[in-house]
Amino acid sequence: MSGHSKWHNIRLKKGKVDAQRGKLFTKFSRDIYMAVRKGGPDPETNFILKVAIQRSREVNMPADNIKRVIEKASGNAEGDYEEVTYEGYGPHGVAIIVEAATNNRNRTAADVRSTFSKLGGNLGESGCVSWNFTRYGVLQIKSEGLDEDEVLMAALDAGAQDMTAEDESFQVLTEPNSLHAVKDALEKAGYTIEDVSFSQIAKDTVELSVEQARGVLRLIETLEDFDDVQNVYSNADIPEEALEEE
Repeated sequence: MSGHSKWHNIRLKKGKVDAQRGKLFTKFSRDIYMAVRKGGPDPETNFILKVAIQRSREVNMPADNIKRVIEKASGNAEGDYEEVTYEGYGPHGVAIIVEAATNNRNRTAADVRSTFSKLGGNLGESGCVSWNFTRYGVLQIKSEGLDEDEVLMAALDAGAQDMTAEDESFQVLTEPNSLHAVKDALEKAGYTIEDVSFSQIAKDTVELSVEQARGVLRLIETLEDFDDVQNVYSNADIPEEALEEE
């Protein structure tokens, strides 16, 4: 879990800077779009959409942009997007999952395959690494002033599966379908939720040196730079020193 949450935190920080230049708006727009297509345009009954809207607001995406995406996804516009998942291996045997939303599967597959090849990895068949990952809902709680055991007990009582301490926050893991209920229960218990997301977390990780981590991070960053790519997950245990270089 350590590699996941450290990477998640730094990407969130970088994302807020990038969003000022509009680089993340496309990704968040597609998150909202796909959520509407799956569960409808009402965030009160579609929690995945509610999470997508919340995350888009965190990077200062204008309300008008959010509204337009919801309206577009509610219609039958041409150029509809579909979700595609790619699996493969990066440098040093690191397992990587790439989630994309695309209106051109051939273009996206070519971009992803080429990036793996150029940066020391190889794209694999469906299922080649996903067996090592579990999808979770993730709640982030600022840990300052809180007792870890008390938060853990509150999280478990609320229906969470696990919790880890990472830097200045607690990461509460839930079943994806339980994320909403656990969030509500923890907020009623007085805890402030800093971030809500869905993630794929590896059961077994690969410990890397700082030098090895640089190559893996380069591959992950390059993949995430593609507009079609929504999320990249790996089982790399990234050293803190490598993350501080980002």
